[in-house]
Amino acid sequence: MRLALAFLLMLFAVSSLAADGPYDETADARLEVQRALAEAAAAKASVLVVFGANWCADCKILDMTMQKDPTATLVAREFKVVKVDVGRFDRNVDLASTYGVLLQSGIPAIAILSPGREVLHATRAGELADARKMGDAGIHEFFRRAAVGARRGN
Repeated sequence: MRLALAFLLMLFAVSSLAADGPYDETADARLEVQRALAEAAAAKASVLVVFGANWCADCKILDMTMQKDPTATLVAREFKVVKVDVGRFDRNVDLASTYGVLLQSGIPAIAILSPGREVLHATRAGELADARKMGDAGIHEFFRRAAVGARRGN
């Protein structure tokens, strides 16, 4: 009985570790994007769709930078954010393709959508795939330029 209990506890611990990270592996990505588009229309903002995976170090770095200032303030002001899990490139790949995002160039990758579903920007050359080397300042600058471009496109 103790062995079975220990096994169950270990299984629970492993599964909870797998769920840790910025990407909800069980989310319905299409539904989340639709919700964000509705919110964006009401707020007159753009939707930032971030494609990544919990195993990806650069994805985690990008997420950490997006959560601290000055990037957090910029992103919150300009975008409704949806994080989409791509697993091991076996989930939501079709959604990324729909928005012109080339996942084979690396993750994290993004698409910026107008409330009317127009693609305003998409990473096609792995622009964020080396977030560790970009650092906080480089990531902030990327989003600053993206926000300016999105405002012009809305």
